[in-house]
Amino acid sequence: MRLALFDLDGTLVDRTAAFADAIAVLSHDHGYGPEIEQWLLSELADRAERHDFVRLRKAFNLDEDPDHLWRVYIDRMASAVTCRPAVLEALSRLKETGWRIGVATNGASDIQRAKVRATGLADLIDGIAASGDIDVRKPDPRLFELAAARCGTQLTPSDWMCGDNPETDVVGGHKAGLRVIWVRDRPWPDGLTTPHHTVDDVTQAVEYLLTHSAE
Repeated sequence: MRLALFDLDGTLVDRTAAFADAIAVLSHDHGYGPEIEQWLLSELADRAERHDFVRLRKAFNLDEDPDHLWRVYIDRMASAVTCRPAVLEALSRLKETGWRIGVATNGASDIQRAKVRATGLADLIDGIAASGDIDVRKPDPRLFELAAARCGTQLTPSDWMCGDNPETDVVGGHKAGLRVIWVRDRPWPDGLTTPHHTVDDVTQAVEYLLTHSAE
């Protein structure tokens, strides 16, 4: 049985749009003005974790409990994040042909799993490894190894990693001994090991796996 690992944010789901919506709703619900909303948009742009809301409370002398704000943020993100029907359909086809499907993602465990559940991906993937599980981030090969283990298997040279980030997904996949598909969303950086295949959309990556996996 072959294994395909996928990045989550920017590959399977649209975090960027969901993030802006979640911050807008959270700010509105708590009566935060433009200054706090802009702080959240700036400080949480790349990733978010519970400690960010500890910093928010200190920066603006807020009364709210950071744990409460973190839970609210997770709920708002889960409500806002989407996975396109075409992506769900493509993964379903991959699974029907006997592939195991895993997610290897950087991010806090609780928020990444909330996204997976909210988008319907939980019904299609065999396992997920988030960097918050073991405090190890891609491109460290250990996160890919954990994702494979969560799928009930071990990494082999015939397995694949698919993601949009050249450093974390492509270089990380290479370090883990995987074949790699890059979902391009930016110019390729100089000096990095190139992917085995490049696509413009994750659905194209799945089509490639379905038609070229025997190579």
